[in-house]
Amino acid sequence: MWAAGERARRDSGPAAPSLIPSRSCTLSAAAATERGVSSDRAQRSIRVAQAGLLINAILVVVKIGTGILGRSYALIADGVESSLDIFSSLIVWRGVHVASRSADESYHFGYGKAESVAAAAVSLMLMGVAVGIAIEAVREILTPHHLPAPFTLIVLVIVIAIKELLFRFVMREGEALESGIVQADAWHHRSDAITSGAAFLGISIALIGGPRYAAADGVAALFASVIIAFNGVRLLGPALADLMDQAPGTALLDSIATEAARVDGVLHIEKVVARRAGVGHFVTVHVQADPQLTLHDAHELGGRVRSCIVENLPLVIDATIHMEPYEGDGPRTAPRRGRLGGHRPPWRETGDDAGSY
Repeated sequence: MWAAGERARRDSGPAAPSLIPSRSCTLSAAAATERGVSSDRAQRSIRVAQAGLLINAILVVVKIGTGILGRSYALIADGVESSLDIFSSLIVWRGVHVASRSADESYHFGYGKAESVAAAAVSLMLMGVAVGIAIEAVREILTPHHLPAPFTLIVLVIVIAIKELLFRFVMREGEALESGIVQADAWHHRSDAITSGAAFLGISIALIGGPRYAAADGVAALFASVIIAFNGVRLLGPALADLMDQAPGTALLDSIATEAARVDGVLHIEKVVARRAGVGHFVTVHVQADPQLTLHDAHELGGRVRSCIVENLPLVIDATIHMEPYEGDGPRTAPRRGRLGGHRPPWRETGDDAGSY
C-alpha cells in the first residue's frame, strides 16, 4: 500500500506551490542557551519565595514587638498583616514547587496550573487582608487610645525601605521569569509597604497634632486598605485568565507560526491554538502540506515541525501538530460554532519576506 501511495504521488504531477520560502529549521545558539536557562526557572522562583519568607518573619517580630512597646495599635496591626505575608510566601513556594513537576498519569499536561491557583490564592488573601485592616481601622477610629511613642516612626522608616527594596527585587525576578505568582507576591510586599507608610503618616499626625488627632493612624490605615484591595482585584484577573486558558499574545502565536513555516514541506499554517501552564505554553498547530504525502511522510513532517517549535521557543512546553491537506489560496472560513478556535496568522504571498505563512 505504501508503494501504491508513492506511485500515485509521482503520477499526480508536481506538488502544490509553496507559499513560503523553502528553509530548514535549526536550533539557534540563543534558543539553546534560553532552553538551558528555562530549566532553572522553578528553582529561581523558589529562592525568591524563600528570601521573602525569611525577611517577612523578621519584620513580623520587629513590628509587633515595637508596636507593643511603643503603644501603637497601627504598628501591631501592620505586624499582623505582615504575618499573612509569611503565608503568602509559603503559598508561592509550594505553588512553584508543585508547578515544576513533570506530567504523569494523573495530570497529562503537568502541574503548571498550580502556579495560577497559588497566584489567585495570594490575590484573594490580599483582599481578605484589606477587609480585616478596614474593620480594625474603623474600630481604632472609634476607640480612644494613648498616643504612640515617637521611636515607632524610626522603625517604620526602616520597614518601609526594606519592603520597597524587596518589592523591586521580587518584581524584577517575576518579570524575568514571566511568573504571575512571583509578581503577585511582589505586590503583596508593596501592599505591606503601603500599610507601613499609612501607619507612619497616621502616627506622625497624631504626635504632631496631639490627643485631638489620635485617630489619624486609623484613618490612614483605612485608606491603605482600599489600595490593598485594589491590588488584590488587579492581580486576580490574570490568574483567572490563565485558569480559563486565555490565549497568549499574538507575538508568541506568530512566532510559533513562523517556526513551523521554516520546515521544508510546510505549505501553509492554517491556525495556532495555545494555552498557558505555569511559565510555559501548550500549543496546537494546524499545518497544511502536499495532499499527496503518504501517512508516514505526513507524520515525519509533523514531527519535524514539532521539534522546530519546541527547540527554538523556550516558552513552548510541547506542541501538537495537526496535519491537513493544502487547500490552495481560496477563501478560508472562520471555525464553526462549537469547534476549537485559534489564531490565524496573516495570509501573505511568497516573496522576499522570509517567514511568510
